[in-house]
Amino acid sequence: MLDGLMATAPAVAAMLREAGDIDSAATFPVGLWLSDEASRELEAPGEAERLRERLARRGLVVAGLNGFPFGDFHGRVVKHAVYEPHWADPRRLEYTVRLAGLLARLVPSGTATAGVTTLPIGWRSTFADPAAVEAAKGNLAAAVESLRALGDRSGIEIHLDLEPEPGCLLERAGETAELLAEVHDRVGGDEARGVLRACHDVCHAAVLFEDQEMSLASYRARGVRIGRVQVSNAIAFDGTAHDFRSLRPFDEPRWLHQTAVLSGSGRVHCYEDLPQAIEEAPEGFWRVHFHVPVFAGSLGRVETTRSEIGECLAALVPEDGCDFLEVETYAWTVLPPALRPASLEAGIAEEIRFVRGLI
Repeated sequence: MLDGLMATAPAVAAMLREAGDIDSAATFPVGLWLSDEASRELEAPGEAERLRERLARRGLVVAGLNGFPFGDFHGRVVKHAVYEPHWADPRRLEYTVRLAGLLARLVPSGTATAGVTTLPIGWRSTFADPAAVEAAKGNLAAAVESLRALGDRSGIEIHLDLEPEPGCLLERAGETAELLAEVHDRVGGDEARGVLRACHDVCHAAVLFEDQEMSLASYRARGVRIGRVQVSNAIAFDGTAHDFRSLRPFDEPRWLHQTAVLSGSGRVHCYEDLPQAIEEAPEGFWRVHFHVPVFAGSLGRVETTRSEIGECLAALVPEDGCDFLEVETYAWTVLPPALRPASLEAGIAEEIRFVRGLI
């Protein structure tokens, strides 16, 4: 379990220490993804604690968990499967509560708060029935109650962070804030706000042409705290010339690459995946949900949304409650070969160095 992390993260930390970017004695925080199967194995007595010690021996500490993918996120084809089971399914509730309990055991002694990210209810077409939406809200409310009880037992506030994403029931900050505020009101208002939060992904907002500052303000206006900001970068492309050859290398089969196109009239048209957008070939300015290295301002003839990372970080204020910035690029292996770094470790180190420079 986690052999890739054990090999890569210490090497990244060593590069940063050698360059003087982090203190030589500092531990290196990592975010973990645990599948449902892995989480069940770790739930056994002593297993989570043994993993924590194993990480500590490599100079690593757990900062949070990614509870979005339930199954194999790095399988040959993932696409829509990453959104299953959704929040109307009791399996999602069970998995998430299990992750929260594991996180309380994995974080270092003295940790006051830590978070688990989760999907924004599910893929939109799955929730055409209002009864399914109500079931999802009910399961979220049950998760809040479980996490509050966990906090009472452990002394650690474990929060659940919903991550809006294009194509899902919750795509934008405003609708996410509304739903979270509704669940807060169902289960205790102020106390629930600490446990149920939002995860703001810079790339996801950028793909939908959402203003980063206004997105954060939407949460603030509804009293929704931000549990995590995922620092990420998307593809931006000028499609007004109808020449899409530069985009074709990014059409890979593993993950969905939702695409939004801003027309001259100001309308944003969304496509479920990049191949559909290329086939229709609309004129306008394109944004593609493809996580590219955060330091990349361009990728050949393809531009990126890198500037929005700085806009987001500048817009964060203390009242947002966010103490976790997570650099998130998971698509290194499916980047066009010419755009991949010399090594994964070098690429991640450069990303962290770039973000540190912004803050």
